Amino acid sequence: MPLAPVNEDVTVHQLIDTPYTFYKQARANTPVVTLPSVKRTLLTKAVDCRYVKDNPQLFSSNDPSTPMEKAFEAHTLMRKDGAEHMAERNAMMPTFAPKNLKGIWGPMYEKYAEEYLDRLPKDEVIDLFPLLAGPLAARILAETMGMPDASDEDMQHWSQALIDGAGNFGWFDEPFVRVAKANVAMNANIEANADRLRAEPDQSALSVMIHAENPIPWSQIVANIKIAIGGGINEPRDAALTILYGLLTNPDQLEEIKASGNWSAAFEEGVRWVAPIQVSSRLVLEDTQIRDYDIPKGTVVMTCQASANHDEDVFEDGHLYNALRKSAPHQSFGSGPHHCMGTHMARMMVGRMLLPMIFDKFPNMRLVDPETVVWKGFGFRGPLNLPVRLT
Repeated sequence: MPLAPVNEDVTVHQLIDTPYTFYKQARANTPVVTLPSVKRTLLTKAVDCRYVKDNPQLFSSNDPSTPMEKAFEAHTLMRKDGAEHMAERNAMMPTFAPKNLKGIWGPMYEKYAEEYLDRLPKDEVIDLFPLLAGPLAARILAETMGMPDASDEDMQHWSQALIDGAGNFGWFDEPFVRVAKANVAMNANIEANADRLRAEPDQSALSVMIHAENPIPWSQIVANIKIAIGGGINEPRDAALTILYGLLTNPDQLEEIKASGNWSAAFEEGVRWVAPIQVSSRLVLEDTQIRDYDIPKGTVVMTCQASANHDEDVFEDGHLYNALRKSAPHQSFGSGPHHCMGTHMARMMVGRMLLPMIFDKFPNMRLVDPETVVWKGFGFRGPLNLPVRLT
């Protein structure tokens, strides 16, 4: 069998700016395609992405050429498999237990959401990215991680530095310089809070990990916290902004969702339409084949859940936001052993709490100049601004 076709023309900057244009063409013509610009073989069809994610014995998370290790200054659980991965994943899981979501973090999020919504100015054009979605996601994450003294600004800066570094597939210098400085500050904060929590334990992730019966190594506790900082702000932030954009640009859908109260449908459609985490890498452990192409051992394949979520075999008009569409299985929260740990938290806080709260408080909110909304990102994607008028 032949090797996957090679596309020399697609650049990293094109993937950052307009990935969906490329994905549509790839699904139709070259669903398995090697891009030298990112040094990976991309999979763009839903069935292939799920097959890879669900077979860790053949497709390892330990991508040897990922920029993530440099960005996080650690070999993180995101790049581990089997028992080693599960040990580190399970170390944080008690924090996200249903009883804690319902009894601690849900009520805390609702309180903060009320506070942050109350301080938004009315009757003027404001940007919900810096005034609501970013800081609110940062605040609840700081609390759940056990870093309550970290400011919203610090948490957002650290998160962006981590994801820009982890998604730096072009290996540009600036993102790595920025994340190195952020790591110094994060390390200091995590260490100081660990000292506090050793004396005053709670249900935060840092506390749960340091008080475990058989704790994982300190280096991996720190790495786990950083993984959560990297993903735990941009994902709920970008999901909230994407859903608001989708609803506000489709007022008929918004009215029907308001009437039915089915905000969860609006949430699931938003994360399907523009997946906050767009792609994931896997190392091929043995020679194999995908779609009649040879995929040699040592190849790094990239599952493009962003593309899978628009796959014409699964979704009709997948390029459109449609909160009223018949539900179908999207891949935004991953599949297999690395299924997103924060899935239930995001669904509860953004889908069941924030969306109805914001439309209850501002029933006539409108999006100002939708064409000025800027979307960016290849590894992680969302709108960089959301100008609205609250009334």
